[in-house]
Amino acid sequence: MSDRSYFAEAQLPFDDPVPVQAADKQPSYIRDHRKRLRERFMTGGAQAMPDYELLELVLFRAIPRRDVKPLARRLLEAFGDFNRVLSASPARLRDVDGVGDAVVIELKIIEAAAHRLSRAKVMQKHVLSSWDALVDYCHTTMAHRETEQFRVLYLDRKNVLIADEAQAQGTVDHVPVYPREVVKRALEVNASALILVHNHPSGDPTPSHEDVDMTRQIVAAADALGVTVHDHLIVGKSRELSFRAEGLL
Repeated sequence: MSDRSYFAEAQLPFDDPVPVQAADKQPSYIRDHRKRLRERFMTGGAQAMPDYELLELVLFRAIPRRDVKPLARRLLEAFGDFNRVLSASPARLRDVDGVGDAVVIELKIIEAAAHRLSRAKVMQKHVLSSWDALVDYCHTTMAHRETEQFRVLYLDRKNVLIADEAQAQGTVDHVPVYPREVVKRALEVNASALILVHNHPSGDPTPSHEDVDMTRQIVAAADALGVTVHDHLIVGKSRELSFRAEGLL
């Protein structure tokens, strides 16, 4: 597929109606601006672009004929950075003036692609020898969530990741976890070991007393059935905390 076809803009079925007089072609200043941004992306890559310009590139397809720079800036003002825009819920995104279904779909496609790329690097791989990739995956999928999520990574006897499952969704500062269900699921998928993962939307991965108690309960339940808990990772905005590295496990 050529670069030109990849960046080709198509009217999505959810786009806002475009006036007939504007439907034939873009104004030249918009067309020229988009061309310059695409050329910079293709020659310098994403690292050379600030968040609002990268966001503009994503918005081009959703809004083919209007200047998307103001919307890109509104989204960043609302959510803080590019990653948080992508991971925001559809309902929160629609609260931003100018966001409709077409914009939400484009953002969620990019988010899903990022998750799949990072997940592919760890699934069916020896987890303990590819620890950095695992941490990157957890950060990509969880660091920018607005509510807590508890995940369990199930490993076989060779410490190969065989299942990655979200066990519970919570609020901004709490997620309900049931140790019995975690261990029961381990038996169902024939797992020999676990890695527990959850996020702190506050950005600070320091474990709470509840986090420590819950981890101990899961370790005790798993140990009784011969299942090892390798670690519990808490994912913050910019860093992760390992229970094992901190001597908590």
